[in-house]
Amino acid sequence: MAQKFYVVWQGRETGIFTDWSTCKKHIDHFPGARYKSFKTLSEAETAFKGGKSSPRTNSTTRTGSMKHAVPAKKNGIKTYTASEIAAMKVDTKIYTDGGCEPNPGKAGSGLAIYRNDVIDELWYGLYNPKGTNNTAELNALFQSLLIAKEEAEKGNTVAIFCDSKYSIQCVTQWAIGWEKKGWKKSGGEIKNLELIKEMFALHQELKNKIKVLHVNGHVGVEGNELADRMSILAIESRETDFAPYREAFDIEAILATRAG
Repeated sequence: MAQKFYVVWQGRETGIFTDWSTCKKHIDHFPGARYKSFKTLSEAETAFKGGKSSPRTNSTTRTGSMKHAVPAKKNGIKTYTASEIAAMKVDTKIYTDGGCEPNPGKAGSGLAIYRNDVIDELWYGLYNPKGTNNTAELNALFQSLLIAKEEAEKGNTVAIFCDSKYSIQCVTQWAIGWEKKGWKKSGGEIKNLELIKEMFALHQELKNKIKVLHVNGHVGVEGNELADRMSILAIESRETDFAPYREAFDIEAILATRAG
């Protein structure tokens, strides 16, 4: 089956995707969604940059995983591509992910840590049989902040890459207003409040020393994919601690395991 490239001009995320299931997730039930499939990446890139769309397609072709995404800035958060991340001159890059099957249900978190752009550590755990996806994502981000603090204290530059805009905004944006209002928000309770309070305090301490950035999940960014596999390992192994992955770092074999 020939590879196809899916352009999304208007949807939950915009960009170029190489699998229909991811594209569909971004346009299903999205008012005014605009998207189209193309036979080549160059055609898709030209169409996306030109902003030209045609009537929505009902194609059901499913191929591969998403490999390329054009960065989008939404809700004040820029999404970074694999090439942008690779170009960053940062000593330590930490990728975070959390998973839950179903949601709510069995949850776990994972991390992938690169030092000088070489994979150095993998972590997994914090299994919760009655967790949620948001809590698992927050837990992963919290663990990355704890590691980032240690790295910063050693004089290393640090960037954290998280595919959960909810987690990033909770800690770097929304908590600022919630704190000013006595940790309250209009419209209901703040879920995961105690965890967010602790994370917010830590981020405030580190915010001038580290970066917390957004990356789309399953876009071919190796670190994000590895963190994803670690979150699934946490669920499958039911590891309640946050433990280092002690097997050999056979990246190809790890990536071949079940994705979240």
